[in-house]
Amino acid sequence: MAASLQKAYIEFLEPAKSGPGGAASVAGKSRVTFKFNPKEYSIQKSAEWKRSNTKGAKQASMPEFTGSQPRSLSLELFLDATDSRSGDVSKDVEALFGCLVPLPSTLSKQKPSPPFVRFCWGDKVHFTAFLKSVNAKYTLFRPQGTPMRATCAVTLEEIPTDAAKQNPTSGGLATRGGHTVVAGDSLASIAYREYGAPAYWRALAEANGIDDPLRLRPGARLLVPPAEEVVGHG
Repeated sequence: MAASLQKAYIEFLEPAKSGPGGAASVAGKSRVTFKFNPKEYSIQKSAEWKRSNTKGAKQASMPEFTGSQPRSLSLELFLDATDSRSGDVSKDVEALFGCLVPLPSTLSKQKPSPPFVRFCWGDKVHFTAFLKSVNAKYTLFRPQGTPMRATCAVTLEEIPTDAAKQNPTSGGLATRGGHTVVAGDSLASIAYREYGAPAYWRALAEANGIDDPLRLRPGARLLVPPAEEVVGHG
């Protein structure tokens, strides 16, 4: 059976000292979903080295490693609202720009912070970060000036998280799996697909804080713990 198409998206998360918290609302939105999945994205990482000056030496001194810089992910996001008579892509653009200014909920705590974000695409790509820059270009308009299309170049810089441990062999985008709920899914069917044992649905429920396993919302994102963590939950 062919795999169903899964749309990439950027979701907004409440900032916290220990890492990202629950869902955050930015300009009335909790995420921006890609109209079309990106054709490419790039990941950059650098290391810091220090080299001491040595007067009169014929060769440069041996460099000393001083630390690693966080990874950054860059991609283009294409927004399109031409399939709706009243569609307006500026709402999504403003939500992205809203990730560059402090959330109102953080101002009262005297520690203003923009939301954290997570770039998600299918079961493989999870990149938890803050949004470093957004460059939006509107390319198509309605007669009254409402923008119907836009291309946004965004750069995300990773933040450390305990839950999303890195996997250097795959670019470090995820070691724990994920699953986007589709119509007809149940925790038992997902457990069978992931672990070969439907009885492990309880591990999925615990990992995602689900009280009613019979009510799964299509489009919801579920964390899928590795198999070694679910043994004994059947």
